[in-house]
Amino acid sequence: MKKVSEFKVTPWEVSGKVDYDKLVREFGVSKIEDSLLKRIEKNAGDLHFMLRRKVFFAHRDLKWILDEYDKGNKFFLYTGRAPSGSVHLGHLLPWIFTKWLQDKFGVELWFQFPDEEKFLFKNDLSFEDTEKFLNENMLDVIALGFDPKKTHFIIDTKNADLMYKEACKVAKKITFSMVKSSFGLNEQSNVGSIFYTSMQAVPAFLPSVIKGKEIPCLIPHAIDQDPHFRLTRDIMPKLGHYKPASIQCLFLPPLSGAEGKMSSSEDMAIFTTDSPKEVEKKIKKYAFSGGRDTIEEHRKKGGNPDIDVSFQYLKMFFEPDDKKLAQIEKDYRSGKLLTSELKEYLIEKINAFLKEHQNKREKAKKEIEKFLYKS
Repeated sequence: MKKVSEFKVTPWEVSGKVDYDKLVREFGVSKIEDSLLKRIEKNAGDLHFMLRRKVFFAHRDLKWILDEYDKGNKFFLYTGRAPSGSVHLGHLLPWIFTKWLQDKFGVELWFQFPDEEKFLFKNDLSFEDTEKFLNENMLDVIALGFDPKKTHFIIDTKNADLMYKEACKVAKKITFSMVKSSFGLNEQSNVGSIFYTSMQAVPAFLPSVIKGKEIPCLIPHAIDQDPHFRLTRDIMPKLGHYKPASIQCLFLPPLSGAEGKMSSSEDMAIFTTDSPKEVEKKIKKYAFSGGRDTIEEHRKKGGNPDIDVSFQYLKMFFEPDDKKLAQIEKDYRSGKLLTSELKEYLIEKINAFLKEHQNKREKAKKEIEKFLYKS
């Protein structure tokens, strides 16, 4: 009997072939039903392709968020990025969807940069490193076009005066056994890593504290971050705050087609600062193919887009046109479209996106101050 490979999904590690159905059961999230999609479409005017294609596939309390919105009680968005390296395409995926939510619902975004997180969890990362990555990462977020009047960057070490007291309130309600069971920490874990999740909880209710009234919170994120927010949801009612709602997305796979997700530690990751030549080289060299061994065989039997990384990138990120994507899939399955042609199309799409992104990223250097929250 073939042994089923185990997978691991934590806020700090994703390995193995992820079984999303099993993850839904283990984490206790709910799959997004068609009725919720219809409500989102009614309020937003259309439906983002990441919702249509189940890239964002699970949630907590999304119905409640929409109920509150219908009552006139607007939610705010909360997401973030721990500055520990350069930004790659996998990081951008949930942020692009977050921007769509901000635009369609006209809501504020609180974007947390927990610059102490990876310092606490990685032995080889200094605060000098996180400071450098912080400035670079902010450029990538700004370049996506978030509204500076409705977007607030909060940096844990720089906004500690605003956050620490609230984090202490959270920490008082969390026991060591709760942290251990949620994150797999142990007696050898440093004290900072044990306390850290209290800081990550704060943005989920900080606007309510600042404005003196309870405001619903919606957190878009990749599903590996869910353990933080499960704990946050347990604690918030004890502090007199709403439980934050959340909406979870799939992982953008690594180019190799291997198990897990795109990672900054891999040479084959596509970064926002990559040149057109670098993108072309990485796609042609590393992107796992669903095609056949020879052109003749491919023309006869067709390819498999379900395992082809280039097609998955188009589906999850780079081809929002449903009709165009369906035609690509049909042509690839029939053998009319070759793997080399599919890769060329993806390269064009990525490079067109990155050209615009890099131009906006350069302009963003003069705009950082507009986004920093002044506490």
